[in-house]
Amino acid sequence: MAGKMRSEASSSSRSNRNGNNHKNNERGQSKVHDCGKNRSSCGYCKSPGRTSISHGLWAHSLTVNDYQDLLDRGWRRSGSFLYKPEMEGTCCPSYTIRLRVDDYIPSKEQLRVCRRMQRFLDGAMDCKKPFKLKEDQNAAMETCSTSNHEVSSSGVKEFMPSNNEEKNGEEKIMCYLSEEINNAVSSCTKSGEFPEDVQLPKAAVKKVSQAKRKLLVGVTEHLLYSSSIAFQIAATIKRAQSVLKDDHQSRVSGNGADENVLSPKVIAEKLANSLKQLAETSSLSVSACNGHINFYSGSKASLDKSAEVVTTSEGSAARHESKACCSKNSSEHPQVKRRRLEIYLKRSTFDAEEYALYRRYQIKVHNDTPDHVTENSYKRFLVDSPLIFVPPTSDGTVPSCGFGSFHQQYLINGQLVAVGVVDILPRCLSSKYLFWDPDFAFLSLGKYSALQEINWVKDNHIHCPSLQYYYLGYYIHSCNKMRYKAAYRPSELLCPLRYQWVPFDIAKPFLDRKPYVVLSDCTNIQDGEGSSPYVSEHVMELEHDDGNQENLNDAFLYEDEESQPEYESSDDESGPESSSTPTFFRRENGDVGNILIGLKGSCVKYKDLQQIFGPTERNYLESQLRRYLRVVGTELSERVVYSLG
Repeated sequence: MAGKMRSEASSSSRSNRNGNNHKNNERGQSKVHDCGKNRSSCGYCKSPGRTSISHGLWAHSLTVNDYQDLLDRGWRRSGSFLYKPEMEGTCCPSYTIRLRVDDYIPSKEQLRVCRRMQRFLDGAMDCKKPFKLKEDQNAAMETCSTSNHEVSSSGVKEFMPSNNEEKNGEEKIMCYLSEEINNAVSSCTKSGEFPEDVQLPKAAVKKVSQAKRKLLVGVTEHLLYSSSIAFQIAATIKRAQSVLKDDHQSRVSGNGADENVLSPKVIAEKLANSLKQLAETSSLSVSACNGHINFYSGSKASLDKSAEVVTTSEGSAARHESKACCSKNSSEHPQVKRRRLEIYLKRSTFDAEEYALYRRYQIKVHNDTPDHVTENSYKRFLVDSPLIFVPPTSDGTVPSCGFGSFHQQYLINGQLVAVGVVDILPRCLSSKYLFWDPDFAFLSLGKYSALQEINWVKDNHIHCPSLQYYYLGYYIHSCNKMRYKAAYRPSELLCPLRYQWVPFDIAKPFLDRKPYVVLSDCTNIQDGEGSSPYVSEHVMELEHDDGNQENLNDAFLYEDEESQPEYESSDDESGPESSSTPTFFRRENGDVGNILIGLKGSCVKYKDLQQIFGPTERNYLESQLRRYLRVVGTELSERVVYSLG
């Protein structure tokens, strides 16, 4: 694909190679202030009254390991505020949902999103034209591969029938060639020809269609496949070296030439040399042509060096570069305007350009008033983070970007079109929010960015084995605008009682009947054990008016965290937990005496200082600590500092 990745943290990798692991590199300790149970209006069902109930913590600092464990107990963050739904009583129970990326199977709709983006980058789509996406109507006509589709001169898609066996065979060949190029890149990296501390993009091999071959002459009719990976690798290395040199985040325009940077032509020749064995093991031969790796049938690649296939780094269409036929074909075949997609990963900091895009997105897509979208509210929501950054290490325990909070920028021809706000943790990438340019809504940037984030986890799992999961936030089965998350299959939901992960397909039939279910019981029932899962009788069953929903294509992607308003403290928290709460929901095998307390700069267990409190103060505090122990669990309560001031 045409996207490239830059990691800001790569500049700090050299100074941290002596670190043993990310735990040793972590400085500081998690410190939170308990805000208690809160009631507020619901941003999902829009029900009257304060029907949304959650527990809140204000995080002064938070290690990535502690936040990972909080995620796995149903917590999320909005800026530095942590919240967890009171699942039994809230109007819209919110289940943490995740995807194991190695098991991910893309749907036809998700594949269409990728193909649409590629057509746009290739110049076959124009953002200035009105686009009305009709995914459901197009589903029957589209297949999992673009080999059955061509774009006519009018820009209208035409369905071209082809032999399924031939199509599948070509797809296998392209996948095989892509993997061979990736292996060659890995070999060049190990041999020192490419830098080791730069995350290089994966190769993609494209078929050269007959329509494109008509632009070529003579022996190039034997050209079958081509890859522009050398351009992407060259751009990635150049950006990484620029970051290391300047020691700050700077966007590289690519206008100037750096003599120390490998050129696409040199890179392509190195990779082609590593692929020479293909001629011996297959009927294909390989040749490097002006920075492109081309695959030919038989040995025709070397018969005529004057006819070369060149693709720009922005697109995948081939064109003829011979001087003899350039002038001849220029009027007959005008050049298609191709676009360049770049993806930058940088640590969470305020960026004026990002804020301008966020403001435009909120006002135009979500109809926020200009007075509501302020710089301070943006910072509190999407820039501020309590996570303690963990620098990269060389032992495979931390990825090249490090652990912490990040913004992933998407630029098309240098224009910022989307920003994904994510947390990268020891076991997952957790998506928090995405905002995008309304003019590019036809590209389904929400879905596209989710696929890129899934691929990011896949790529980094190779170097950092602990990274395995993609967290999509909360899943609310009773809210139609949230159900898109279950389309990333096979996903799992977190049981709100036992904190076990349950396959979505097992949980769905029970959630169809009631909004709140003890999901771990669903697994036992499927296995023929146990009785019906516990369902609260107090949960409000709400009707949702689909007629008033907005276009759900991407408008609400990663919207769950923004829906958390400023919380109003509940007035029923002055005493112990309500006796109406079922006993098994209040149980937690822990001792409040072992809770870590922070007081006036000191950090001690509660049992070591409880004598300083009078009977009334002690009773009140212990009721708060029992509630805190219930929502964070014994293990976290003994290592996260509970701040008293």
